[in-house]
Amino acid sequence: HMDFINGNLRMIYRRYLTAAFGSALISSIYSLVDMAVVGQYQGPEGTAALAVVAPIWNLLYSLGLLTGLGGSVLFSAAKGQSSPKAQNQFFTISLLATLLLSLISWILLLKLQTPLLQFFGASEALLPFANEYLKPIRFCVPIFLLNQMLAAFLRNDSNPSLATIAVLSGGIFNIFGDYYFVFIIDMGIYGAGLATALGAGITFLVMLIHFATKRNTLHISNVTFPFSILKKTFVAGFPTFLTDISMGILTVLFNRQIMKFMDTNALAIYGVIINVSTIVQCCAYSVGQACQPILSQNYGAGNTCNIFEIRGYALRTAGILGLLWLGLAMMFPTGLVQIFMAPSAEVFAIAPKIIRLYSLSFLLLPLNIFSTYYFQSLMQPMFAFLVSVGRGLLISGISICVLPSLFGPNALWLAMPFTELIVAFIVLRRMFHNSQLLANSRK
Repeated sequence: HMDFINGNLRMIYRRYLTAAFGSALISSIYSLVDMAVVGQYQGPEGTAALAVVAPIWNLLYSLGLLTGLGGSVLFSAAKGQSSPKAQNQFFTISLLATLLLSLISWILLLKLQTPLLQFFGASEALLPFANEYLKPIRFCVPIFLLNQMLAAFLRNDSNPSLATIAVLSGGIFNIFGDYYFVFIIDMGIYGAGLATALGAGITFLVMLIHFATKRNTLHISNVTFPFSILKKTFVAGFPTFLTDISMGILTVLFNRQIMKFMDTNALAIYGVIINVSTIVQCCAYSVGQACQPILSQNYGAGNTCNIFEIRGYALRTAGILGLLWLGLAMMFPTGLVQIFMAPSAEVFAIAPKIIRLYSLSFLLLPLNIFSTYYFQSLMQPMFAFLVSVGRGLLISGISICVLPSLFGPNALWLAMPFTELIVAFIVLRRMFHNSQLLANSRK
């Protein structure tokens, strides 16, 4: 059992970081492998069809994070205050909310699949591919939401390694399943969907093992004030939900601006950037997810020294990750393009400049994403929410719309670096101010 209050924090942080890193990275590898395999088999139409399906994934994962992270942050704080009754109520409400949201998403997808895909940009030529991919996935919509929720609770119930093993086993199955169903059995894009659906089922079954272990403190119980607990859960989970959902909205804005000011070659390179950027974001999420249970419990117990120690480790990790990804993109821009497609001469000519400009945002991205987890854990959901909205929608959305009109097409690629810079300035000021308040309040 992990002791977040008196244990060796450096060791605990490392262990949690490795676990969170594994599960965050594998969830992005799912979509990367699907895209690569389908792109090889079906050609550009296949890749484009998956891009159209992307907002649906975005929505399902975001809803699972809303109930999972929201409920597990509160569960962890209740654990810090040694209150089993409150812990059980937070778990119960999160589970019920996840099931309800699954049901709503399920009905929407079954009834409105084609209009939804058209709204996300599917042309008549792409619709059959996208529908084919979603056929097997439609059967197990609730599992995708439950997986996100359970993984968050397992991390907060001292079993981060089982969450990682579960996600890994589903992910590894998905990678081999993709290859087997798409190429060997010749199922095409339907096979990729089938592998993803089965992989999610495996993840779910492995996570259920937790409930049979001695570590398990997650129990379903009667809830006295369900609506007030539900409200708390949504408020605590909303910043992360928003960060996730706004990625989908920004992608749509970017696509429209690229097609307005540039051409399909630029759009193809942006496709590569999205894939790389997703991996950078996953690295950043893992720093936040590793710290959140430790920060929440120490905040509940009023232990300021531990909060500062963990924050120090997280800021160092975020700095190293930022430098690492910036360096990779600056040194090997064309290499990154070749991983995801066979580029034409035109693409080769414009890719390095575009990737180098955009990747300036990678430097501060890990810090900014960690900060939302940090303020959530210190029970400042409102500020975490403002950071998420500013970074994920407001500052970035305005930059994407305004910069190319004012400074020419290439300024579009500076929209995200500009956004991260402004947000980092606000976040660091607030952290400094917070440190003084924490230090004074606990003297």
